[in-house]
Amino acid sequence: MKKLQILAGLFVLLLAFSCESLLIPGDPAGDPVANFEFLWREVDSKYAYFEFKSIDWDSVYNVYRPQVRSDMSEQEFFDLLADMLYVLRDGHVNLTSAFDRSRNWSWYLDYPENFNGNIVSRNYLAEDYRISGPLHHQVIDSVLYVYYASFANEISQANLDALMDAAQDLKGVIIDIRSNGGGSSANAHALASCFTPDTLLYGWQRIKSGPGKEEFSPWSALRIYPRSGKRFDGQLILLCNRNSYSAANLFAQMMKALPHARLVGDQSGGGGGIPAFGELPNGWLYRFSATQTITPEGEHTEGGIPVDMRVDMDPMDEAAGIDSIIEAALQLFRNS
Repeated sequence: MKKLQILAGLFVLLLAFSCESLLIPGDPAGDPVANFEFLWREVDSKYAYFEFKSIDWDSVYNVYRPQVRSDMSEQEFFDLLADMLYVLRDGHVNLTSAFDRSRNWSWYLDYPENFNGNIVSRNYLAEDYRISGPLHHQVIDSVLYVYYASFANEISQANLDALMDAAQDLKGVIIDIRSNGGGSSANAHALASCFTPDTLLYGWQRIKSGPGKEEFSPWSALRIYPRSGKRFDGQLILLCNRNSYSAANLFAQMMKALPHARLVGDQSGGGGGIPAFGELPNGWLYRFSATQTITPEGEHTEGGIPVDMRVDMDPMDEAAGIDSIIEAALQLFRNS
């Protein structure tokens, strides 16, 4: 009898748990509506450039929320969120899943490339160029040409020492950051410190601090500090194109602030905001710009830094293995 009572009790418990599992709603992590609402609210309260870009985020909600269905496949739902984020026109905005990564690359895909890495490698760096960490450099007509592919590649003080040694007694320096998609702002500061004799203000930055569209922290100053080792204060030319983005855009603004530097090529691609990162309930990762950067004159850097001398790659030059933009920079040194 006692065994029967125990079995009956276990049956009641099992039935109770079974009924409870029927009453508990499904895991909200996989619910498209919950994930949509979460992402929209995160962007609504933390994105930095609604006013600058004249984006009505409430109207974006009204367009995309009715399209969310509970029976959407993961791919359908991902594509819908990606389309919504595309409206922000921001290269720092991404949604990442195991099967895809959303992006908006119109800031450079809609413009001339103005860079041919094969020509740079074969005809300007050539075979005997120096490799100082990520900085590849060659002396051309008494000018030090430096190519830096990505600010994600760390620059050491020893690399900078080697670069400064190579620059001594030359006419000037050309730094090429075309198609440099960015990386670490610390590397941008490290390289810029080689070319400023004094502490120099190059911009202002503030952080999105509240849900209101204009709730930001106070502006804080952005400065370049001279390095303690060797520096170069002669003529300096920076080469940019539309694919010079994020930390490369920041570096372009630093160079713009130097009185002895000129920017040649095409306007940089922008990316003036530092991205914030997060995770949706379903595990997908997102990021978007959560800060603003402006020049000392008060202009936003999100849209790119204008050059002092606009030069595009000439198709005939390119066919002949000539880089029109490097040649224009070299001619500036010859003229001086």
